[in-house]
Amino acid sequence: LLDELGAFEAGTDDTRRRGLEMMTKVYGWEMQDGPGDHFAVTADHLFADIWSRPGLSIRDRRLLLLGALTAQGLTDVAEIQIGAALHNEELDEEQLKEIALFLCHYVGWPLGTKLDSTIGSVLHKRRASNRS
Repeated sequence: LLDELGAFEAGTDDTRRRGLEMMTKVYGWEMQDGPGDHFAVTADHLFADIWSRPGLSIRDRRLLLLGALTAQGLTDVAEIQIGAALHNEELDEEQLKEIALFLCHYVGWPLGTKLDSTIGSVLHKRRASNRS
């Protein structure tokens, strides 16, 4: 992906297609191609190569990502992953709350509680959206 000078070299059209397809699967909405090196590395490497590797399911990867995001206090990104997990029916409300409680013991109570609050917020928004 990076040439000798550290500049990004775009992947093939097939790589970009695979990356966009995996992004669509992971997030549950149609992902469109985007501009710039950051998007290119995200689509061509992270999603076409890393999220597509054999050995772990999307759900497995999402669980790992939720743990990492919680440990770093990145609830804004975790919120996207929680919504996608619910949309893709990979995790349900009870499982998400259990994840937050479990993580409290490994990443610290404040960070785990922050995730629990984020889960509650996502669930509240989904319920409000379903009523309208």
